[in-house]
Amino acid sequence: MTLAAAALASGPALAQSESDNFSEGAKKLGEALELFMDGFSEEMEPLAEAWRDLLKNMPQYEAPEELPNGDIIIRRRDDGTGTDI
Repeated sequence: MTLAAAALASGPALAQSESDNFSEGAKKLGEALELFMDGFSEEMEPLAEAWRDLLKNMPQYEAPEELPNGDIIIRRRDDGTGTDI
């Protein structure tokens, strides 16, 4: 049997093996991505909580005001207009 004939004879088996390898690799990549996203979500939760708190408290303040001497003040509102996020 020539080398070309041997390659043609093993072609379908080789293609199936490559297809199986690709499927297995894609499955492992999907699992790795899922683990990464789960860990990323857990790590980012404290930051998300801090942003929620910041945004919740922002409406309790007036817009910044610049005084003639260059000082900038931010007055706190007394009307309790904070919003719930």
